[in-house]
Amino acid sequence: MKNWLLFVMLSIAVAFVSHAQPRYFADEIIPLWAMNAPGGGGPRGEIQVSRKGAFTHIAKPMMYLYRPLKPNGKSVLIAAGGGYRRINMKKEAVPAALWLKSLGYTAYILVYRLPLEHWRDGNLVALQDAQRAIRLIRAKHQPLSLLGFSAGAHLLALAGLKIQSPNYPPQDSIDQIPIKLSGIAMIYPIVTLMPPYSHTSTHKVLVGKGASLEQDARWSVENYVTKASPAIFAVQADDDAISSVENTHILEKVCQENGVPIDVHLFKTGGHGFAMGRAGTPTIAWPNMYLKWLNKLR
Repeated sequence: MKNWLLFVMLSIAVAFVSHAQPRYFADEIIPLWAMNAPGGGGPRGEIQVSRKGAFTHIAKPMMYLYRPLKPNGKSVLIAAGGGYRRINMKKEAVPAALWLKSLGYTAYILVYRLPLEHWRDGNLVALQDAQRAIRLIRAKHQPLSLLGFSAGAHLLALAGLKIQSPNYPPQDSIDQIPIKLSGIAMIYPIVTLMPPYSHTSTHKVLVGKGASLEQDARWSVENYVTKASPAIFAVQADDDAISSVENTHILEKVCQENGVPIDVHLFKTGGHGFAMGRAGTPTIAWPNMYLKWLNKLR
């Protein structure tokens, strides 16, 4: 596992040679919307890529598709974090996608709109993109599970659980496909926006300073867990200084109350943003724990 991840990271480093949008070995790049995204507005021009491989300036949301040589019939949609201010592609999403592809999973990376980039639909845009991506994949592949990191975990959990009311007007027949998942994996997740956990970038971007408790609750994942929710996998470190480990405790409690299967793994050290595992910490073990859980999903 360690040697494989080292190879992946070295390959990504070689691929990242400019600030132009890199393909990161994707087999295909798929636009989410046939025309303009719901609501309109937003930036123009090409995606901007930081020195660390994070994406901003998302004018056209899309998915990166990774096709395995020997597909096992299962798909995973991945969303990197970045506090809804950027998308940590190189650090989080791409290593996960390449790893899953090597194991026979068809992997998709979601490149979603960022709410602060002047979209008219504001804080809804990333959620709209995530739900559209789920529907596009389900039109081709079943079963489908989700894998999110930090704010990306918050986004995908909301996309998979907040399904009782539409978050955008239907654009075409794809939007008639119901959101149905086999599981949701959340890695060092943002779960709740309720106080005293309202210090995160996720809270600042989605609801802002001075938000009401009603607004906080509307964007808190725990309020959308029901008895019909899919199985959940969660990983976090006790010393996470960005997203309190209480996020995972809150998620575990509400899942237990609703009879939703949840597999929780807490590590003493590892901090936040350990991606596929931080060397020298117990977080290096989480991918194999996740794979064991993933292989059991139907």
